Amino acid sequence: MNEGEKLLRWYDANRRDLPWRREPTPYHVWLSEIMLQQTRVEAVITYYKRFTQALPDTAALAAAPEEQYLKLWEGLGYYSRVRNMHKAAGIVMEQYGGALPDTAAQLRTLPGIGEYTSAAIASIAFGEKIAAVDGNLLRIFARRTAYQQNIKTMQALAAAQAYYMERMGERPGDFNQALMDLGAQICAPHRMPDCAACPWREGCISCAQGRQTDFPVMPAKAARKVEEKTVLLIRGIGTAAIRRRPARGLLAGMYEFPNLPGHLSAKEALRAAAQMGVTGLRIRRLPEAKHIFTHREWHMIGYEIMADPLALPEEGMIFVSTRQLREHYALPSAFAAYAAFLEEDIDADRENL
Repeated sequence: MNEGEKLLRWYDANRRDLPWRREPTPYHVWLSEIMLQQTRVEAVITYYKRFTQALPDTAALAAAPEEQYLKLWEGLGYYSRVRNMHKAAGIVMEQYGGALPDTAAQLRTLPGIGEYTSAAIASIAFGEKIAAVDGNLLRIFARRTAYQQNIKTMQALAAAQAYYMERMGERPGDFNQALMDLGAQICAPHRMPDCAACPWREGCISCAQGRQTDFPVMPAKAARKVEEKTVLLIRGIGTAAIRRRPARGLLAGMYEFPNLPGHLSAKEALRAAAQMGVTGLRIRRLPEAKHIFTHREWHMIGYEIMADPLALPEEGMIFVSTRQLREHYALPSAFAAYAAFLEEDIDADRENL
């Protein structure tokens, strides 16, 4: 039995039961792969089910308004992923008659679909013989071969692709998914792999040498930029103020609570609110919060400001109810710690019914 057959036998007995594997249509595979970029499988499952219930196919996604698909994505982060997917869905409807292209080369012409994602979709949904090399596959390759170089280079990617193509049989989609599961369950990052349970332990150089945790060789991480912010939870009667972020840049086009750079005092926060057209009747300090992005961190303080109901806020700022915010407006998880204070009010109201 060759290495590919050993891997597939293990996969057939141990594969993870994931919703997109139960019905691997091209749309479902595409959606799952986009969601899984930078996001753990456990976190994706709930979002995937909710998204497919609301937008079950490419046509539905292409026709969906921005508010809807952003709200469905709320909390997953990296919102450019779903924006690109929406653009790509429109192209698929217009240029491909609603059917997703069936080769990796064609898929790469669509917004948001790069080399790995195109290979994953093409192999899993269409059976194209191509290696879908993600972080899991790079790590397994590095450990099996004791790859001495930086794994985050194009040379390493090409070497890994060639390595896997030599071992891929007639089930390319299952082969790629088997390696994904192997990397998630056995040859996992940041710890000693469970080599005793690995179907590929024979022939693994790092295992034979007892050097599993020496690989892969990674470049040094750059320190994240720290940004201090003051978040203003400006309250009306049963409402809170939000505004839309710029169309470009971090969290582009998302809604947010008004916020300013730096850590402001209560007086400075009231003065800033006044400049936004809001007269604060009462102010309360809220707990500190931190949110980590890929390349930066937000260190936040917050103030709850009860606003004069006769105040006229600046253009672009709107007051919405907590229910509207929860159901219709996509608020990034960076502001979740402060949105929680609005939910507490709803819970208190329910207790008093």
